[in-house]
Amino acid sequence: MERIPVKEQFPEDVDSRVFNLYEKKEKIYIRAQEGLFQTIRLFTGWPLLLGYFLAPWLQIEGRQAIFFDLPERQFHILWLTLWPQDFVLLMWTLAIAAFALFFVTTLWGRVWCGYTCPQTVWTAVFSWAEQITEGERHQRINLDQTPSFLSRNGRNRAGWNKLWRRSLKHLMWIGFAALTGITFVGYFYGIRHLVSDALAWQLPLTATAWSVFFTLATYINAGWMREQVCIYMCPYARFQSAMFDKNTLIISYDPSRGEQRGARKRGSDYQAQGLGDCIDCTLCVQVCPTGIDIRNGLQYECIGCAHCIDACDSIMEKMNYPKGLISYTTENKLAGGTWTWKRPKLIGYGTALLILAALFMLVLYLRTPLSLDVIRDRGQLYQEVAGGRIENVYTLKIINMSDSTLHYELQTEGLPNPTLLPDVPIEVPAREMSEHVVRIQVDPDQLRDFNTEFEFILSTADEATGKRLRTEAESRFFGPRPLGSGR
Repeated sequence: MERIPVKEQFPEDVDSRVFNLYEKKEKIYIRAQEGLFQTIRLFTGWPLLLGYFLAPWLQIEGRQAIFFDLPERQFHILWLTLWPQDFVLLMWTLAIAAFALFFVTTLWGRVWCGYTCPQTVWTAVFSWAEQITEGERHQRINLDQTPSFLSRNGRNRAGWNKLWRRSLKHLMWIGFAALTGITFVGYFYGIRHLVSDALAWQLPLTATAWSVFFTLATYINAGWMREQVCIYMCPYARFQSAMFDKNTLIISYDPSRGEQRGARKRGSDYQAQGLGDCIDCTLCVQVCPTGIDIRNGLQYECIGCAHCIDACDSIMEKMNYPKGLISYTTENKLAGGTWTWKRPKLIGYGTALLILAALFMLVLYLRTPLSLDVIRDRGQLYQEVAGGRIENVYTLKIINMSDSTLHYELQTEGLPNPTLLPDVPIEVPAREMSEHVVRIQVDPDQLRDFNTEFEFILSTADEATGKRLRTEAESRFFGPRPLGSGR
C-alpha cells in the first residue's frame, strides 16, 4: 500500500504526517509512574476491586447480600428485594446514572474513565502483572525484540528467559481473569454454591460456559485490547464532546509556557535560548495508557488518568521549574479567563439529576411490597350453584415482597352482596409467590348486566407489621343476561 503524504490531499497548513489505514498498530509500552494522582487512583480502584470480589460473600439474613436470582425472578440488593413488578425502579436507576454521568462529565471531564471505570481498573492490574514479570518499559521493549526460544537464533538463555517471563505473565492474567469471571457468575448462581459445586465437579454446563466466557472476555479486554476498548469500542469517548464546554475540567498542556520545546542543562538560562519549560523528554507520552501526546491538544483518546501530569510534575521538580505545565484546567483558564459554574448545560443536568433522584426516593418510599394478579377461569363463563346463585372462579397470584410472612384479607368492591369462598385470611411466606383459587357467588337478580366490572382488594390482616399494605386488581364477573335488557 503506497503511503500518501497528507499535504498532497489537504491545504498547506496541515502537518506533513503520513497515514496508512492498513498499517499495523504499534504496541504501547506503558511506563510505570508514581505521583499524587496515581495515589488517588489507588484509593478509587482498590475499593472497586474489593467491593466486586467481596460483595457476593457477604450474608444478610441468611442469604447472599447481592444476588440476582433469575430462576426465582428476584434481585436481592442488601436489605432490598426487587421483583419483575419493580422494573420501573430499574428504569429510574438507569436514568439517574445517565444524568449523573452527564453532570460529572460536564463539570469534571472524564474522571469516571480515569479513576473508576472497570476497564481502566482491570487494565491497571494486568499492567502491574506485566511490569513485575517482564520488567520496566525498556526491559519489555528489549524482551519483545529477543528471539523466541523456538526460533533458530532463540535457543539460548535469552530465549528461555523470555519464555518463562511470558508464561508467568499470562498465568497471572488468566488467574485474575478466572477470578473475575467466577465472581461475576457468582452474583447470579450464588458464589458459595458455585465454588462448592466446582470443587465437587458438579457445576452445571451453563454456569461453566458463562464462567469461561467472562474469563476469556476479561483476559482479552484487559490483557490484549486494553486502550483499544477505550478508543474504538466505548461509545463514551465518541459522544463526550457533546457534554464538554470551555469550563469543563480537562487535562491540558500549557503551550504558552512550554513552547518552544528543547533539551537543556539543568540550571541553564533556557529562556535566553528561546526555550520554554518543556524539555521534550516525551515522558508524558511514555506513561500514557492510550499512547497519545497531550501536547498536541485535547484528544478523544484521553481518558483523564493524569499519568502525564504526574510524569511532567516529576520532571519539573527535577529541573526546579514550577509544576503544572500539564495540569487539570479549562479552556477558559488557558485563555486567561476564569472558571464559572453558571452554565445552562451544567444547571440543566444538575436540575434533572436532583428531580430524578427525589422522585426515585419517593417511588421507593411509597413502594408496596405486595403484588396481586387475577386470572379468571376461562373454562366457562359462570355456573349456577345451590340456591340459584351464580358463581365465577378466579386464580389469585399473590407475591409477598417483604422479609416476613404475612396474612392477607381479601375483599371485593363493585359487586352486589357477594359471597367470597373461602372467606379466610391468606398466608404468604416471605419473598414468595402463592396461588389461591377463590369463588365468588352473587344473586343473579341483583346483577344489572351480564358483565360486571369489580375489584379485588388485598390488605394485610396483621397490624403488628406496623404498616398496613393494600393493593387492588380489576376483574369481571359474568352472569346471565337480565330479563328485559333488550340485548
